[in-house]
Amino acid sequence: MNFDLHPRLAADTTEVGDLSLCKVLISKENIGPWLILVPKLPDIKEIHHLSPQQQATLIQESSSVAALLEADTEADKINIGALGNMVPQLHIHHIARFTTDVAWPGPVWGNTEGKRRTEQDQREITEHWQSLLSSVSGFTAA
Repeated sequence: MNFDLHPRLAADTTEVGDLSLCKVLISKENIGPWLILVPKLPDIKEIHHLSPQQQATLIQESSSVAALLEADTEADKINIGALGNMVPQLHIHHIARFTTDVAWPGPVWGNTEGKRRTEQDQREITEHWQSLLSSVSGFTAA
């Protein structure tokens, strides 16, 4: 079976590249940065559906992304979550949060006022994250 990105994720994000297990996406919402990891496996809805080795790889990749977010943004908090209520495909959100962001201290879902980055800003932030992630073993830019 082939891996296909859920249409909602494809519409709401830009592809940054690939790690060994996960596709790395960046949200078009003008908050964060907001990176999303999606295991490149078909029909996976939950972390416990991954093999123990895949679970370990997911945690390593997630930790690498979170550490880069923290170092690059000096965020007040890094939010990490896998909700999947709207998109059942397993995907892990990594959001740099600031006490000054539009949704603080609440959740970003439904609180970003529908503001998206301009295409130019999205290209720039995608290129920035491709550069940062190049330091992570196995990363390949989109």
